[in-house]
Amino acid sequence: MALGGLLGLGGCATAGGGASQTGFGAPSLFPVRADPDRMFDITVCLRPFRAAGPRLDAETVGDAFVVHNYGHGGSGWSLSWGSSAIAVRKAMSKSPRAVAVIGGGALGMTSAILAQRAGADVTIYAREFLPQTRSARATGSWTPDSRIALSDVAAPSFGDLWEEMARTSFKMYRNYLGLPGRPVEWTDRYRVSDYAPGQAPQAPPRSDALNFAEYADRINDLTPAFHMTPGGSTPFRAPYVRRSSSMTFNIADYGHTLMADFMLAGGKFKHMEFHSPADIAALPEKVVINCPGYGARALWKDETVVPVRGQIGWLIPQPEVNYGVVYKNVSMLSRRDGIVIQSLEGGDMTGYKDENETPDRSESQKALATIAELYSRMAA
Repeated sequence: MALGGLLGLGGCATAGGGASQTGFGAPSLFPVRADPDRMFDITVCLRPFRAAGPRLDAETVGDAFVVHNYGHGGSGWSLSWGSSAIAVRKAMSKSPRAVAVIGGGALGMTSAILAQRAGADVTIYAREFLPQTRSARATGSWTPDSRIALSDVAAPSFGDLWEEMARTSFKMYRNYLGLPGRPVEWTDRYRVSDYAPGQAPQAPPRSDALNFAEYADRINDLTPAFHMTPGGSTPFRAPYVRRSSSMTFNIADYGHTLMADFMLAGGKFKHMEFHSPADIAALPEKVVINCPGYGARALWKDETVVPVRGQIGWLIPQPEVNYGVVYKNVSMLSRRDGIVIQSLEGGDMTGYKDENETPDRSESQKALATIAELYSRMAA
């Protein structure tokens, strides 16, 4: 279906980034070309969830001092700098000249860079570079309390620890705004609905539903709230359209930036696969930051790590599209490396304890059809 005429609708934003014809000053919103043949990939990741929250304790394995830094659920990228700052402080308490980091994902990269800045010679040991890790398959949104813990399991003090991690990370991400390639940027997000907030029909609660912790109200001062837009100020043909802004991680470029920073500072990367803690104790470095993500379940026999499956479909990037939408339990977020489409149907329990990493094309096709219906509705 051709959607190119959407921008010419009366009352819609004009091409070129100026104010809309309504006079409300709404930004231009170019349509997503939601055609099935533009979906070039489908990826699946397993979020490493722990009911008590991330593991950040330390232990001695052989003669190695090991600091753990894993189990962040859907908040790994968002909390990476804050969580790694805590892990690096513990590691550097031993005043090491050299530090080993296990894992090359989001937590591994930020731990390695912070350990370098603290004065250590750092080597990352991992099976994969960042682009091949599960971290690279994330949606790329600032979601610091997404499946981070269960409210009835996490310690009473965990909320304070979470806030420290979130604020530290948020402040660090400011250093990556405005760089070439836009590794991190602010983009507008829209929630489009036929129902007033809180009035949409809800599916009956699952009997096995868990009470995931929510801490976002602790950092309301950091990001804008969602506000209802005036009627006609956006091209979305729905009675209820709310808008906010949030950070987007363009993971391809951001990951490349992290790896370049690490290597330029003298970091070393060694391909290695670990099968037991004894393999880590055998490393020449005797201070280790352990960031294996979901791999901790097998490596450390840590049954507290539960997989939460997440799948996204990838559309060819459209540089003119620089916003995200949630519509009928489907999320669309435009990044520089692609437009990611994700089904949110089922809420936080979706994918819980599902370790299947095989892509389900029908899931992504159904989600894409919902996004196509939104734009068809706008053009009608």
